[in-house]
Amino acid sequence: MAGCTDPSLGGRLDRYTTPEAGCMEAPKPVDLEAQLVASGVSDSTTTWAYVLEEGEQAIFSRAWLSAQAKRSIDIQYFIFSMDNVGIIALDYALQAADRGVMVRMLVDDIMLEVSREDISALNAHPNIEIRLYNPTEGKNLVQKALHAAGDFQGFNQRMHNKAFIVDGRVAITGGRNIADEYFDYDQEYNFRDRDVLLVGQGAFEVQSSFDHFWSAPLSVSLSPLPSNSEYGTPEELYERIHAYACDPENFWPEIRALIDGIPEAIPHIIAEGRLHRLDSMQFVSDEPGKNASGGFSGGGASTDALLQLVESARGSIMIQSPYLVLTRQGLDLFASAAARGVEVTILTNSLCSTDNLEAFNGYQRIRSDLLASGVSIHEYRPDAAIRKRLITAEKQQRLDFLPTFGLHAKSMVVDHRTVVIGTFNLDPRSANLNTECVAIMNSPSMADQVEGLMRQELAPENAWQTTMDWNPDAQAGWSKRFQTWLRGVVPAKIL
Repeated sequence: MAGCTDPSLGGRLDRYTTPEAGCMEAPKPVDLEAQLVASGVSDSTTTWAYVLEEGEQAIFSRAWLSAQAKRSIDIQYFIFSMDNVGIIALDYALQAADRGVMVRMLVDDIMLEVSREDISALNAHPNIEIRLYNPTEGKNLVQKALHAAGDFQGFNQRMHNKAFIVDGRVAITGGRNIADEYFDYDQEYNFRDRDVLLVGQGAFEVQSSFDHFWSAPLSVSLSPLPSNSEYGTPEELYERIHAYACDPENFWPEIRALIDGIPEAIPHIIAEGRLHRLDSMQFVSDEPGKNASGGFSGGGASTDALLQLVESARGSIMIQSPYLVLTRQGLDLFASAAARGVEVTILTNSLCSTDNLEAFNGYQRIRSDLLASGVSIHEYRPDAAIRKRLITAEKQQRLDFLPTFGLHAKSMVVDHRTVVIGTFNLDPRSANLNTECVAIMNSPSMADQVEGLMRQELAPENAWQTTMDWNPDAQAGWSKRFQTWLRGVVPAKIL
């Protein structure tokens, strides 16, 4: 999480041992409830929100909240990798479980980059329970391909929700998965992402959504680790995880000190007006399984909520979405908004910055139609200058490197008042197949903060403006353009 080493463990920690000399004495836990009350955040019927723009803030917040948890930590993610960030996140979860905190983890099976043996060993802890969402038969590519061929729609109904909840009182939701590249710790490619930390009523709503998914039939409990397994004991895995986190090359002492200093930072955040008391808030989450129609259209609650927001806009819509693959309904929706005088501005990935060539090919198919409707489109630069502001981690400061940046934030600001932060991409997969969640928050001050940064990211040093006469595809080179062209065989409805 804070070092420059790449564990390269292939989903296993059995090759890593190190002494615990790098571990610092654990700081005295802070009473989270008392801290919130002292900060003036005590009315549980109201929601306070803090936007996590920087990867460093986002991982520090999760780490500190894990260390302060008293009763429960609930974790829900689409991707959970056993890389630097993932291993240290697990160490925080294990430390919480060791002191009696109940830890529940719900992870989608399709992108889980952890071995089944490791998962079963973690699940063996008396205070940890892990469930897999919509597990596939087998883990290798051939088994997955056979599963997809036999039940394509069922195979592709994934849980894209993301939530991190402590004591049912504080929740984080947004675009980030648990992997290095979502927190600015990958040395080659990082996602520019956004989360929101919620305190009060909004956190209760996120907790309710997690509980609903946890009890759904698609969330499957794990089988116990066989007693005669050659894997070893669960305790050996816990020791390896802790040893990795205790190595100062992997988790620098300076980073631990910054995490421990969060209580002193909270009053400054409040004084600067970055903790927003929301006028109203709605957390919208799709039903587990979402579209059971047997086809590839059907949508869900998140789709309907976003459609209503766009239809209600009267002055402006500012959007960031990494993938922009619109159906005829989506094109008509934005064309109608532009026709009634709404300024519609969308920032998406360029071919240079995208991590998904299939989705970019789908965007290429509708780009001209969207521009013709009056929508302003900007495409993210891989060398966006704003990296120097957003990537503030100690790692970058010490090593002086700036990896490629790709957009992953899924956000919207409507009429300078309503802010949407969630997991929803503007593509058919989010609309009709994956379960998604969005926090819809009303606050002029929060809208001003988020939209202000969004507009900065439209500047020429951060993004190219695409027109009917020009787009930046050529900046990517012929090889990537050709690879993207080949993706034209994929039907747009499953992108």
